[in-house]
This record gives sequence, structure tokens and C-alpha cells, in this order.
Amino acid sequence: MVEVLLSGVDMTLPVWLGCAATLALGAFVQRSTGFGLAVVGAPLLLLLEPRLVPVVLVLFGFTVALTTLRHYWREVQPGEIATALVGRIPGNALGLWLLLAAPMAVLEKLIAGSVLFAVAVTLFRFRLPVNRATLFGAGVFSGIFGTIAALSGPPLVLLLHGFSPDRLRGTLSAFFVVTALMTLVTLGLGGLLRAWHFGVALTFAPGVLAGSWLAGRVAHRLDRRLLQGASLSLCTLAALGLLL
Repeated sequence: MVEVLLSGVDMTLPVWLGCAATLALGAFVQRSTGFGLAVVGAPLLLLLEPRLVPVVLVLFGFTVALTTLRHYWREVQPGEIATALVGRIPGNALGLWLLLAAPMAVLEKLIAGSVLFAVAVTLFRFRLPVNRATLFGAGVFSGIFGTIAALSGPPLVLLLHGFSPDRLRGTLSAFFVVTALMTLVTLGLGGLLRAWHFGVALTFAPGVLAGSWLAGRVAHRLDRRLLQGASLSLCTLAALGLLL
């Protein structure tokens, strides 16, 4: 069996190709819709190669968010996410505790539940008031989900989905850039950040950048609802696979 060997981590070539395709697809979806890299990536990567979750997803979440922010930075109003960023601090701490204390079987169920929550948020668009209390709460849950599986977006989307598409993309991208750095620091403090994570991430980088670039060129020509529906169906199947 052909294996990919890099920086102390090994995986079979089919697994590497599956992970690369998953990350490229996630980058395409996130660039097209504003979020989705972790929603697509977390359940599929857990099935293919659990060692990549959450660190590699956080690294690429930061990369894709940064490239997206370049196009929508004028839409960002820092005051809209400041309270949520404060909520990330206790949320990250709780997420790290779960990563260190909970067995993998429990983490898989939590991640699957987080993905299904993200699908529900996207499909049903629940209406909640946007104020300091709800933003802080969204930040806490974003910290928990973001630390265990890089799923930072759904709690914020639940509150901010009424924004225009460009404003939502800009606001979420700014939030992801800051919170990805916070999560990497948290994981580093917990001893969960390794040099091999960066090495293996480099091998996936061309596909992720290609997926993001392609989305920038063709996403406006695609039916956004069809794209979203297909990606959410894939996420749901993968999450249900983790629950079974």
C-alpha cells in the first residue's frame, strides 16, 4: 500500500487524496457561501483521518477566511463581533477541557451533533434577537465547537443570517481570522499543537487554495441554494455516520 510520509505522520495515499478533496470542497463552499469549511470537513475528516481534527481545519479556516476578508473587509463593523469574541475566551477553555478529558467516542458524537446543528441553522434560519447577551452566548458556543472541531460559524450565523450576503461574508471572515488564532493558541497551551500538523497542512494547501480560487471565479454563476443543499446533504450523511 502506498503511504504518504511527512513530518512523522503517515497515511495511505487514498486517505490522503480523500482528505485533500474534502478540504478543497470545504474551501469552495466557504468561499461561495461565507462558511462551510469545517461543516463539510469535520465529519468527513473524522471518518478518514481523525488526527487532522481540529488543528488542520483551524489552519485552513484561517487561510480561507483571510483570503475572503481581502474582498469584503469594507463590510466589517468590529462592534458587531466584539462581544462574541469576549465569549470565545470561556468557550475555548471549555472546548479544550473536552478535548483533553473526553474519550474520542464522546468527541465524535459532540462533533456530529455540532454539524447537525449547523445544518439546522442553515436550513431553518431561526430568528433570535441580536444583543450583547445573545452575542456573548454565541461566542461561548462558537468557542466550544471551534476548539473541538473548528466549527466556529453556526452560532454566529444563527444570529447574523439577516445580514446581506456580502456583509455576512465579511463579518464572519473577520471573526474567523481572529478566532482561529485564539484557537491555535488554546490548542498550543493544551499541548495539542504539533509540528507535523503544519507539515501535513502544507501538502493540502494547493488544493485548498485552488478550491477557494475556483469559488471566486464560478460561485456567482452557480445556484447558491443547490450548492448549499448538496454540501449540507453530504455533511448530514457524514455526521449520521459518526453517530451510528
